[in-house]
Amino acid sequence: MPFVALVTVVALLQFLYLGLQVARARGRYGVAAPATTGHEVFERHFRVQMNTLEQLVMFLPALWIFAAYISPLWAAALGVVFILGRSIYAMSYVRDPRTRSLGFGLTAFPTLALLMGIVIWAIRAILLGAAW
Repeated sequence: MPFVALVTVVALLQFLYLGLQVARARGRYGVAAPATTGHEVFERHFRVQMNTLEQLVMFLPALWIFAAYISPLWAAALGVVFILGRSIYAMSYVRDPRTRSLGFGLTAFPTLALLMGIVIWAIRAILLGAAW
C-alpha cells in the first residue's frame, strides 16, 4: 500500500501548507493569535484550513479502510482526486468563496465513494458470512 501511504503524506503536507498560509495571512493582515477573525482574506485562509481539517477526519480513515479491504490502487486514485480537489477549493475560496463548488465537489466525491465502497463491502461480507 505504498501509494496509499504516499497519498496520506501528501494530504497531510497539504494541510501543513494550508496552516502555513494561515500564519502568513496573520502576519500580512495583522491578525494576532488567538483571534480567528479580522481581515476578510485572513478569514478565508483560516476557513480553508479548518474545512480541510473537517474533511481529513472523514477522508483518512475511509482511505485506509477502503485500501485494506477493497483496493489500495483505487483508494490511492480517489485520494489523488481528493488532494486536487482540496487545492482547487483552497485557491478558489481564497480568491472568491462563491467559486468553491468545483473544489468542494472534488473533495466530497472521493470521500463519499470511499465510504459507500466500505459500506457495500461490509454488507456483502456480512451477508456472505465473511464478517468474522
